[in-house]
Amino acid sequence: MFLNGDNLMGLMSTNFSNLDWTAYTITRISGSDILDILIVTYFIYKISLWIKDTRARPLFKGIGVVLMISVLSFVFNLTTISWIVTNTFNIGIIALIILFQPELRRALEQIGKGKIALPFNLYEEDALEAEYTNVVEQILKSVKILSNSRTGGLIVVQKQMSLTDLEQTGTKLDALVSAALLINIFEDKTPLHDGAVIIRNNRISAASCILPLTPNEIGKELGTRHRAAVGTTEIYDAYAIVVSEETGHLNVSHEGKLFKNLSQDQIRKLLLGDDKPIKKKFALWRGTNEKNA
Repeated sequence: MFLNGDNLMGLMSTNFSNLDWTAYTITRISGSDILDILIVTYFIYKISLWIKDTRARPLFKGIGVVLMISVLSFVFNLTTISWIVTNTFNIGIIALIILFQPELRRALEQIGKGKIALPFNLYEEDALEAEYTNVVEQILKSVKILSNSRTGGLIVVQKQMSLTDLEQTGTKLDALVSAALLINIFEDKTPLHDGAVIIRNNRISAASCILPLTPNEIGKELGTRHRAAVGTTEIYDAYAIVVSEETGHLNVSHEGKLFKNLSQDQIRKLLLGDDKPIKKKFALWRGTNEKNA
């Protein structure tokens, strides 16, 4: 039977009039209901922060895409895809627990130690952002002096993803960022000179840290520091600043790309986010840009 506009509106009116709206009416909200909602909201917020601050973020984006595909497969009755999703879902959950066991353990340890922060600390975030500019200037001052003296150095600046697992490979410092301290750390034959310095929350969190090396070829003339810088930024959304011991050039790695022989002003723009012209010009670490190495 063909439904015109009048028939359709009449059918909808009849269906809505037969609904028992009292079943969908909230009669009373108690204090325990509000507490329940607040607790669930808090934990959802903390879980979202944990996902954002760890290596799990790109993976969870992929999981979201897979879930969307699985929903579409059930809606449109795509039998093969539905079967694959159904039979691999349980295995996938176990695999995620195994892969991210260190992050899950760290999160549970923080809960056990009572490290539960307020969910919205806007004042602290604004203060860190205002202080970050001074931290960048201290970094630039230190790498300039290291470059002039041909002293090798590797500084990693954390952005969103946590570098706690890398910090654990070195010596924890938790010190203010100053050019003098950074220069002293990388001075030859000092106890902490071999390895990377990690800067987190505008403080030198650790020194002499061991970083993952990239498996990709980045140029035979580049040493372990550059391989570690690229390898770290392939996994984390950090900035890795390398002072070449052989040439004194200042190189920066971000998102797995190596930007070679940059000036202090170019590094400043990269660290402060005004990096589009630089990425366009220095995006390749092979080819024409290799002449600047």
